Amino acid sequence: MPEASWLRAARRPQVVDVALAALVLIAVSLQFLLPERENDDNLTWPGFLFGAATALPLVWRRRAPYVTGCLVGAATTAMTLHHAPPPDVVFGGFVVLYTVAAIGTTRPRRLMLLVWLAGASVSMTFKEHAEPFEYAFHLMSLLGAYGLGRLARIQRAYTEAVEERARRLAYESEMEAARAVARERARIARDMHDILAHAVSLMVVQAEAGPVVVRSDPSRAEAAFEAIAGAGRDAMSQLRRLLGVLKEPPGSLPPERSPQPSLAALAQLVAQVAAVGLHVEQLQTGEPAELPADVEVAVYRVVQEALTNTVKHAGATKAIVQLDWGVDELRVTVRDDGRPGKTRVQGAGQGLIGIRERAAACGGTAATGPGPDGGFWVIVTLPTEAQRVG
Repeated sequence: MPEASWLRAARRPQVVDVALAALVLIAVSLQFLLPERENDDNLTWPGFLFGAATALPLVWRRRAPYVTGCLVGAATTAMTLHHAPPPDVVFGGFVVLYTVAAIGTTRPRRLMLLVWLAGASVSMTFKEHAEPFEYAFHLMSLLGAYGLGRLARIQRAYTEAVEERARRLAYESEMEAARAVARERARIARDMHDILAHAVSLMVVQAEAGPVVVRSDPSRAEAAFEAIAGAGRDAMSQLRRLLGVLKEPPGSLPPERSPQPSLAALAQLVAQVAAVGLHVEQLQTGEPAELPADVEVAVYRVVQEALTNTVKHAGATKAIVQLDWGVDELRVTVRDDGRPGKTRVQGAGQGLIGIRERAAACGGTAATGPGPDGGFWVIVTLPTEAQRVG
């Protein structure tokens, strides 16, 4: 609900200070308009002017606290000398000490407090038959006003610190969200690269072989075209799953998605590549263990990218995919018998960069290069869950 304009105006510092000055003037005047004893002085015009002089400077208390304190102190001294007895309560002094304690610097505000305490002690000598409790009352009242100002200063500093911390946490939260978005986009980009590169490579190879055998071996040509269609369907399915995350409107129900590829899908991947004409052999040593989901996806994508590079660049006839299970790591090796090629040897291709990034994201390492007996090797070592947690 919108705040009323008069309430907003009432909260302005200038309005508050004017109202406070008016209240102090009324309070000072009441001390003489309503005397406690018959022999107390009644309010006179000079007395009213001195009382007004203790109140009016309070309008500038925020802009010039020490000047205001000096003016109020001088007017209070004049009022004390004019009246016998002096004023019972120095309301202007309370406001001044509260203000300098709340917004003033250390040394000037302490000096102001000492001056007011000394002035209150001296003014009590002008009062006939002043009792000790009256001295204590005046001094403790001034100290109390100063203490309230210090508490207000501490509270304001604490509030500012809390607000600054909240702003900093909000900023850090926004930055972390932005970093998370960037990481997710990078992951999607890597997956899209792997999917498209693999599918397009298979489709190109099959499309190039199809016209050659379409007349001499129709059944083989039919298989080639079916492989092209299968690779395209698989790529479209995976791309639809990835891009669906980006296209979902806020608050909508997520569409049904197939799970991320895992070790169980390697056999299907090998069969898909074998359909191109590349003989792929899958080997395994050691005792298989359960892997984290991100490591399983990394293994699949690494093998997919390595076989894609073999189909695209190597001119190989055979490839071997080998999984070596260790106590705390899994070594994935993909090697072929083709020619290395300039890009593959230098490791400058986006696919090889993606392999290294995937391995590093899971806490592993990757090495690529020519094999000892020719061909090209991709070796990726990934930690198991036990090593990652430990």
